[in-house]
Amino acid sequence: MILFDTHTHVISPDAATYPTGPIGGKQSEWSRERPVDADGLLRAMDAAGIEQAVVVQASTVYGHDNRYVADTVRTHRDRFVGVYSIDAMAADAVERIDHWQAQGLYGFRLFTTGSTMPGQAAWLGHPDSYPAWEHAEKHGIPVCLQMTMDGLPVLRDLLTRFPKVRVLLDHCARPELDDGAPYTAAQALFDMATFPGVYLKLTNRTLEAAAKGQSTPTAFLDALLTHYGAERIAWGSNFPAAAGTLASLAAQARTVLGDLPPAAQAAIGHRTAISLYPFARAGAAA
Repeated sequence: MILFDTHTHVISPDAATYPTGPIGGKQSEWSRERPVDADGLLRAMDAAGIEQAVVVQASTVYGHDNRYVADTVRTHRDRFVGVYSIDAMAADAVERIDHWQAQGLYGFRLFTTGSTMPGQAAWLGHPDSYPAWEHAEKHGIPVCLQMTMDGLPVLRDLLTRFPKVRVLLDHCARPELDDGAPYTAAQALFDMATFPGVYLKLTNRTLEAAAKGQSTPTAFLDALLTHYGAERIAWGSNFPAAAGTLASLAAQARTVLGDLPPAAQAAIGHRTAISLYPFARAGAAA
């Protein structure tokens, strides 16, 4: 099964060149306990049999200073695509988008929640962020959203205003899945499928949540496929924020996806990712 990983992070050992400045002021524990730099990620990818990966800005380490992601992609453009973080509320948000796109990165991330920032940030959907959304829509720039289910009503309003934006929901917006099929608690996530620009990242975090309570990964994946189709679902490891080796995370994905029809396996494993990001080796895997 060909895998393109849509959600990895890199942490530099050179804190002088790349000082920390986490969003919210608190660095994540995972980045202290198990940091992996660009070379380490490449070794992990090779061991896991992963062709290419998206390096997503580690917002809980570097905030909106995307230089290490940009330098990583510049050095290893044959293996990586980079996603940068911005402050969508900043007066110069559009200029920052253009700056990081010109540095070779592709698509921005809005970080509205996380391990160091529990809850859903209230600024998502504020009118001051509209220029960034308008710019993304105009130029076809994908937007990663690190958010919770509580932010979905605001996202509905944003996509009504900017209907052509493609949005990737990190960790499927962190749904509660303990109730199992038909996943009543996750209905708001399924309802978002009516917006054609909404894509889902099926990560280790989501698969672990889908294995708790009355839920199983197979049942949850069936529900996602019913509403979104495989063409709007992309696998991502969340390595190294997710504990364990990248090889073990990839093996988990291959096991969960292994019972799907070959076309669905290919879509979730790599083709959806290729439709969203300009991977250097996309042609051979398409």
